[in-house]
Amino acid sequence: MTQEQEMTAEQQQQWVREQYQVATKYLAGQGLVTDSVVVEESRYLIPFLSIWKLKVLDGSYYWVICGDLPSDHNVLNVAPNAREAVRHFSFKWQMQAENLLKSGDKEQEEFAQLLISRAEGLYDTYQQEKLWELK
Repeated sequence: MTQEQEMTAEQQQQWVREQYQVATKYLAGQGLVTDSVVVEESRYLIPFLSIWKLKVLDGSYYWVICGDLPSDHNVLNVAPNAREAVRHFSFKWQMQAENLLKSGDKEQEEFAQLLISRAEGLYDTYQQEKLWELK
């Protein structure tokens, strides 16, 4: 039984609401204030990750990822849909980890290992066709 199945529908809705708050707070920390969310293009793999298509006040759109992984964002044009955005974050984190590993800083190297682990998990998620079928 997966963790998603162990959660009630109410708990799952609560998790999605909390992830939306994490995503908008993260963007605000980047100086980007959320105007709206494109719900039909956002995706959730409860309780592991959420990928949001968010519109900010200046009218531009961003992909924002959060969950049991570092929160991150990118401009919308890096990916045409949530699945491709997940793949993009996977590649981006692999490259960031490679640079961090060269730093010689133990703390940065530990974060690089986390990024590598999460990037590999994201890529596995990207590859699973059944996760991306619309229900």
